Amino acid sequence: MKNPSFVNRELICTTMIVLAVSGLAAWAANSKTVPDAEFAKSTVDFGIVVSDIDKSLNFYKNALGLKEREPFEVTPAMGADSGLSDNLAFKVYPLVLENDSTATNVKLMQFKDAPGKKVDNSFIHSSLGVSYLTIYVKDTTAALERAKAYGVKPIAKGPVALPEGFPKGIYLTLLRDPDGNLIELVGPKK
Repeated sequence: MKNPSFVNRELICTTMIVLAVSGLAAWAANSKTVPDAEFAKSTVDFGIVVSDIDKSLNFYKNALGLKEREPFEVTPAMGADSGLSDNLAFKVYPLVLENDSTATNVKLMQFKDAPGKKVDNSFIHSSLGVSYLTIYVKDTTAALERAKAYGVKPIAKGPVALPEGFPKGIYLTLLRDPDGNLIELVGPKK
């Protein structure tokens, strides 16, 4: 029987290898299409810590239409060694708009035993840091119908037409996820 610290190191090494191979595959695929690019991908992935993973997955998958990729676990040691968490294990649920290798990942995670402080998202100027997520839609009307079916309504007067200087016929609508984070839908109404 392997001792627990060896198993933990073995798991960390396996995780690091999987992450490295995934990153190299994405880099190799992208480097062929953008040879002079400084970065391995032209997208930015980000994580959102949520208070209730089930409610948030329901919102992002059903009300907004994102697709879930394979979730993965982060061990306490990996969390601590990387600086992501204070020796806490957690599961990450990546979501994408479309299933392709260059899609931006919205990574949802929950810490039941160490809930974080809620950020004031009353307006985009209420707190420092990331304030909203923008999703470009082909049809604002259809996107809002989907959201409404899950009890999600626009805030303020949305959808509102973008002002002069922006493409005509494009609208902005703000929604809130279950934790109050702002989601911006941008696109035409049909």
